[in-house]
Amino acid sequence: MTIPLDLAARIERLFTVEHWRVGTIARQLHVHRDTVRRVLRERAVVPPGVPLRPSLIDTYRAFILETLEKYPTLTASRLHDMVCERGYAGQASHFRYLVSTMRPRPPAEAYLRLRTLPGEQM
Repeated sequence: MTIPLDLAARIERLFTVEHWRVGTIARQLHVHRDTVRRVLRERAVVPPGVPLRPSLIDTYRAFILETLEKYPTLTASRLHDMVCERGYAGQASHFRYLVSTMRPRPPAEAYLRLRTLPGEQM
């Protein structure tokens, strides 16, 4: 569903000039919050997000990526021990999760599924 251009212009003006929040704009103009977000996204006006806190692993990220590039089968537990020797103070379980997101993935392979009737392959 499309909305009128004048309504989209009002949404953009209220957000950029008046600094209203998305929920306030939606309530005042009687539209859904997702509609306001969609209009702002289409007009390349980015609503401010929640700023991310720096992680404990950020200072060791380059070392971890370099080590995983050299040794892709190295376990996260061993990698955690190596980083702890360098001063990392985080928990092992969270470290394993973060390493799983950084670990290089093998490229997906295409395959052909063979469909045969029962007993046909014999």
